[in-house]
Formats: sequence, structure tokens, C-alpha cells
Amino acid sequence: MFGSLQSHSTPKTIFFLLLSLRFFSHLVGANILIYGGCSQDKYARNTPFEGNLNSFLSSVVSSSSQVSYNTYAIGNGSTTPPEATLFGLYQCRGDLQMADCTRCMQSAVNQIRWVCPYSNGAALQLEGCYMRYDHNNFLGVPDTSLKFKKCSNSVNKDVEFFKRRDDVLDDLESAIGFKVSSSGLVQGFAQCLGDLSETDCSSCLAVAVGELKSLCGSAEAAGVFLGQCYARYWASGYYAELSPDSPHGDDMGRTIAIIVGVLGGLALLVVLLSICRKSSH
Repeated sequence: MFGSLQSHSTPKTIFFLLLSLRFFSHLVGANILIYGGCSQDKYARNTPFEGNLNSFLSSVVSSSSQVSYNTYAIGNGSTTPPEATLFGLYQCRGDLQMADCTRCMQSAVNQIRWVCPYSNGAALQLEGCYMRYDHNNFLGVPDTSLKFKKCSNSVNKDVEFFKRRDDVLDDLESAIGFKVSSSGLVQGFAQCLGDLSETDCSSCLAVAVGELKSLCGSAEAAGVFLGQCYARYWASGYYAELSPDSPHGDDMGRTIAIIVGVLGGLALLVVLLSICRKSSH
């Protein structure tokens, strides 16, 4: 099959193949699961809550093509049974283009059904976006509880590194929404959820920075994810070497993301084979 593909491919087709493979490689990496959380309570199939959840997940994908953050209160009315009410939000990382935001949210929607099947509440943090829904109203409620941390295996004991790292972290504490910072060879970024006030955002990031220093010590790259904010830093060249502290969460995310990517890649391969057959005639 691959021999036939090579013998009949035109330069234009080869270029398209390489470009597409690079796209899917980027897609899988960007949508890797960092952590997921699921409520113990479950909903039954074909109930009003399931209908509201489907509506929420559909709206997240369509809305993310227009805005990078949105909140929802579905069925929050006197005519709706209390058990059917759904509150939710999504947010993309501040440096993502709208098309990448939509792709990330589509991946989050696909993955959350795997990670938290039939859960009344769930939260999913991917590399580029975050989504949460719950039966209870959590919108605007401060939450600085630690959800996940990642510390690199590599460490740095150089005094200059610590100075640069602390400069970056001090700067990130003043983030409102999304902020990127750098000092020498150390870079970082931080983000709060859009439902936080400036005061609550600053408080959340102060906790995140404190956790980074105490939990990850001299790690050359680290990330801390709290309930409503996160902060990450890395020494130049080490960003990709963050290793998960959890033995399961990141592996699950990589597996799901790879499955999604492989399915997409197979669909792409079918299209490419069709193009190649047409170009050979």
C-alpha cells in the first residue's frame, strides 16, 4: 500500500501529506489531558440532566469559535427539576487562536465522556483549555485547592536560575486573566478563570506561586494547577520535559489524545489515498 502511494504521489500530494502529519502531531500534543476530576454521583440515561449536559457540550464547541471563555446556567428556572440543573464554563489558554481554541474544546468534549462517564460533575484540564460542569452552582466561588502539580526531573541549583525564576513568578502573581513573563532564560505563564475578580485572581495566583516554590523546589520546569488558576515556569529548553507527579492522570490523557489523533490520522489517510489514486489516472 505504501509502495503504491509513493510511486504515484505528486510533489503537491507529498507536501500536503507532510503538512497534515505535522498538523496531527501538533493536535495530539496540544490536547493532552493534564488532569480530570469526576463527581461520585451519576446521572441516568435519557434524563433531563443528560439532555442539559448534551446541550452544554454542544454549546461549548460552537461558542469557542467566537469567544475563549463562557459560562452557562442551563435549566436554572422554576419549571426545571432541581436535579436537572447544570452550571458550566470553559476557557482556552490566552495565547490560543480561535481555531485552536475550538479544536481544543472539541477534544475536551470528546475526552470528558471517556474520563467521567455519566458523572453529575466533571472538570477537565488540557494543555490548551479547561472545562467544568456541575449540578451545583460553582461559578464565581473562589477555589485555591491543589488539583495537580507537575515538576521536571531535572533540577538547577544555580543562584542565577533561582533569581530569574523568582522574577518570573513575582511577575505572574500580578496576572489578570492570562499573562506571559520571562527573565533571562526562564519563562512562564499564568491564568485565572474568567469568573474571578481581580482580587480573587491575585489571591489564587499567590497560592499557586507559593505551591510551586514549596512543592517543586529546584525543578527546572514546573506547573501548579489550582481550582481556578494555574502558574507554570520553565528554563529554556526544558518546557517539554515536565513529568507528571500523578502515575495515572497524564498517561490516561496521552492515551486518549493518541486515540483521538490516530482516528483523525486514519481518516486523513483515507482522503490522501483517494487523492493519490485520482492523481495516478
